[in-house]
Amino acid sequence: MIDFMKYKKIYFLISAIFLVPGIISLLTWGLRPSIDFIGGTVWELQLPNDEVNTEEVQGQIVGIIQDNNVEVHDQLINDDNVLQLKLSSVSVETKNAIRTNIDENVAVSVEEVRFEMVGPSLGEELLFKTLTGVFIATVGILLYIAWRFKDRMYGVCAILAMFHDTLIVLGVFSLLGHFVGVEVDALFVTAVLTILSFSVHDTIVVYDRIRESIRKYPKLTFVELINKAVGETLVRSVNNSMTIIFMLAALLLLGGESIRWFVFALLIGTIAGTYSSTFTAAPLLAFWHEKINKKSNIKNKK
Repeated sequence: MIDFMKYKKIYFLISAIFLVPGIISLLTWGLRPSIDFIGGTVWELQLPNDEVNTEEVQGQIVGIIQDNNVEVHDQLINDDNVLQLKLSSVSVETKNAIRTNIDENVAVSVEEVRFEMVGPSLGEELLFKTLTGVFIATVGILLYIAWRFKDRMYGVCAILAMFHDTLIVLGVFSLLGHFVGVEVDALFVTAVLTILSFSVHDTIVVYDRIRESIRKYPKLTFVELINKAVGETLVRSVNNSMTIIFMLAALLLLGGESIRWFVFALLIGTIAGTYSSTFTAAPLLAFWHEKINKKSNIKNKK
């Protein structure tokens, strides 16, 4: 039997290497929210696919928008030659006026693909619902695991492993937001909630194997039971995760611009969840059990 738990300090060190920079970034710069959370306007314009200077056309359009006292938060031309603009709140009347100026002053034909407004109040409501949803999911998972395994130690360790995965994803997107300008939107929230469920699913598999082994092998120590459970589930967990990782990698490379960062968040979360279920959740359980035994021994000596 391989003694996986002998290296638990190394596992915690590896986790810290990925967690600390992200946590520092979150505390320093936070996340870069999209208009889904702060309110604003998304306007997409289809530029001609002919051989035209798209950067020049983009500059002309942005200039016209700014001349109408509208703030341009972000601008991007995607692979389909669609100019994606993220603006401050724009009324329909102002948009129509800007569109008239574009038609009169830009030499090429520009077609409107999408115009969407999100009010600040709706953004605040979405943020509140997001935080509420994560809180309810966390409490529900904690209570279920504690009840299912008849010990709050399992529930707390599973939640800590789940937070480990979530913090890694949040930290990565905080760094990307600061250095690359990546924003978090409603799809990112969906990815985070999906990661929570995936992380806990793999952790429960390991914990369930520990519970089965406690009944079958009463002479083994608790750490030996953890090592046995990890050894029996490791290959299955990696194989299961690799099928998901291959699919997400293909989507990341071949998928469209609109889902790129959603897929990337799922990919990072899947990798982190695969690692944490074996090398974070199980070592935390072993660490907690060792601390309990030390306290019990100290009390017995007294």
